Amino acid sequence: MNTPLPKGDWIRAISIKQPWVTAILTGQKTVENRGRDQWPWRGLLLLHASQSLDRPALRHPLVATTVRGRELVTGAVVSVARLIDCHRDADGVPPCTPWSELGAVHLVLRDVQELALPVPALGRLGLWKPSEDLLTQVLQQLPDLRP
Repeated sequence: MNTPLPKGDWIRAISIKQPWVTAILTGQKTVENRGRDQWPWRGLLLLHASQSLDRPALRHPLVATTVRGRELVTGAVVSVARLIDCHRDADGVPPCTPWSELGAVHLVLRDVQELALPVPALGRLGLWKPSEDLLTQVLQQLPDLRP
C-alpha cells in the first residue's frame, strides 16, 4: 500500500560536493557553508552528492580523518537532514563549528539519516525542489519521513 506524499511545501534538496557531504553523513560536519545570503526556508532537505569531487579537500586533515574508509558516492541523493538554522558568524566571533568557513553562511543541519542505497539523481545549484519520483524512491527507504 502506498502512503500518499504530504501536500504542501515540506521538503527541498541541496547538492553538495564530495567529500563534504560524506563528512555530514558521519555526523561530524553539522553545517554546510554557502557564500550566498541567508536562506529563509527551514525543514527537511535531501542531501544530494553532486557529480564533482573537491579533490583538494581530501588533503584537509579534518576531512581526511572524518571520511577515511568511506565510499564517496556522486550523482545521488545519499541522505535526508533537517535544516534548522541559517546564519553567518559575527565578525570577531569564533566560528560556530570547526567546519565553519569565515564569511560564509552556515546551514545548520540536524537529524541526518543516511540512505542505505543512494538514489541516483541530477542535482541543481542552490536549493531545489525534488521531483515526486525522487521523493518516492527516498520514501521507500525512509517510509516514516514526514514534515
